Amino acid sequence: MQRLTWVLVFALTSFYKGTAADHGGSDTKCPVIIKVLNAVNGTAAANLHLQIYRRNEDLSWHQLNTGVTGVNGEVHNLTTEADFVPGLYKVHFNTADYWRNLGYIPFHECVNVVFRADGSSHQHYTLALLLSPYSYSTTGVVKHAH
Repeated sequence: MQRLTWVLVFALTSFYKGTAADHGGSDTKCPVIIKVLNAVNGTAAANLHLQIYRRNEDLSWHQLNTGVTGVNGEVHNLTTEADFVPGLYKVHFNTADYWRNLGYIPFHECVNVVFRADGSSHQHYTLALLLSPYSYSTTGVVKHAH
């Protein structure tokens, strides 16, 4: 299982060799990056719709933003560093629609990934998702931007 995790991390953090999103020389626009890989054909999962939420004190979820993966399977600029405060976050991936658009009948209707941001200054989170019509695996990478 550990080997699979390392393969996933490597694949999802390196499958796209193009240019990164232009953040104007600043990292303040992109504390969360999403990367999605289609495991059926080993390519980036383009056109996958998702939403990011932050948990409120009353335990309800507040939607921060929506996004769609680009041709590189990535989504940037879901929130700013100023808005990415410590707390519990959820990324909801609309995987059933993604697979149906590719002609598959998926098992899962969606994938929800819930994670905690600890509030250390300038930490950036990469959430990697490996998808097939019948399974998924996620990996989170946390690094200091400065």
